[in-house]
Amino acid sequence: MDPRTRQLIEAPIAPTLLRLAIPNVITTIVQVSTGLIETYFIGKLGTDALAGVALVFPGIMLMQMMSAGAMGGGVSSAIARALGAGRREDANATILHALIIATGFAVFFSATAITFGPALYTILGGRGASLAVALTYSNIVFAGVILVWLFNTLSNVIRGTGNTFVPAVVTIAGAALLVPFSAALIFGFHAIPALGAAGGAVALLAYYGLGTLALAAYLWSGRGVLRANLLETWLRWPLFRDILRIGLLASLTSVMTNVTIGLTTGVVGAFGPAAIAGFGVGTRLEYLLIPLASGFGAPLVALVGTNFGAGKPERALRAAWIGGWICFAVSETIGVAAALFPAAWLSLFDSDPGMIEAGSAYLRIVGPFYGFFGLGMALYFASQGAGALKWPLIAGVSRMVIAVGGGYLLLHWTGNLLFVYAALALGLATMGAMIALAIKGGAWTRGRNDRGAKAG
Repeated sequence: MDPRTRQLIEAPIAPTLLRLAIPNVITTIVQVSTGLIETYFIGKLGTDALAGVALVFPGIMLMQMMSAGAMGGGVSSAIARALGAGRREDANATILHALIIATGFAVFFSATAITFGPALYTILGGRGASLAVALTYSNIVFAGVILVWLFNTLSNVIRGTGNTFVPAVVTIAGAALLVPFSAALIFGFHAIPALGAAGGAVALLAYYGLGTLALAAYLWSGRGVLRANLLETWLRWPLFRDILRIGLLASLTSVMTNVTIGLTTGVVGAFGPAAIAGFGVGTRLEYLLIPLASGFGAPLVALVGTNFGAGKPERALRAAWIGGWICFAVSETIGVAAALFPAAWLSLFDSDPGMIEAGSAYLRIVGPFYGFFGLGMALYFASQGAGALKWPLIAGVSRMVIAVGGGYLLLHWTGNLLFVYAALALGLATMGAMIALAIKGGAWTRGRNDRGAKAG
């Protein structure tokens, strides 16, 4: 067994988790910062431009969450469990299977977004200039969304071995180039014409394209735990199944998270572009928690998966709770700060009074419940490592029903947008509490024991 794999099984949990998580958290902070900086740039183009990008943002985050957290988590989990069980060749072969899956999903979402984007953004409240910006931005990003999938898939291949350093370096180096390049394309610079919001989309794809090349170069260099031999790898259904049985269920959770925000954006859209922009900027802070939880989530997938593969479920559970409560504390701190000082966040992007009012109301009501979201997301990633996603899926459905269904009914009965935000807050609390209680009740080990008894 590779010494790096053995550390995941034998080294003290908290120091190991922090050692793996810190580079990953830095990575996610950098990624989120680049997105926020782009939003800041686009905000300078006006409220319509900000509202247009806000309409597309849930779809982009869906790609991020599915490729990095859902299917990507399935890739990391499959590799971690294979390495923990001593199946090095299966772990190597998983690389090709993961890339094939990523390509298939990318082609599907590209075709879907380009074909149905106009109708979708109209339903969500896009009108006039804001709809035009949404379509321009969306068509460019989704035409090249395969780069997002390849980048996040290769990152998770490497993270599944317990290496979070290389993806962090690639991300930080790419961000250092992305920020000035994005500004140059949006506003123009010397011979570079001003492309507006389209420039931000082009810069984003350039970032993922260069990052993909860098990650591939590392994997093919032979310096890591795995050896990528695509031409010598035979396709095997069990390896596809190892990824898909976790990744597909996790993808449903990602879909529900983004559908919840997307449908709520449609409800808010009845109040006009300023309300959409305020809600969109407010939810950007909620989306900030997703990559933050992913910073701990990717190491949790590796830790939990490797220890389950090595037959150490108790150690895997301890790792999950340590990571979960750390994410709760960090997310709750961010949420409370945003609720107390909402204008400090919102005014970074626009000064429109209607936008500030709508965004402030959202943060004051929903922000104090961000801790439950952080806890639920961390335990969701840990459940990927355990290969047990039943309760995270149920929790995601519950959140969507409460937030969207309850919010719509309350808005219909009262006409008050504040009740929509209250339903969103209740949905977050329900999701986090439900996953935590299920794991506390033995959801991971009970399913495994039942299967073991049947086998016996």
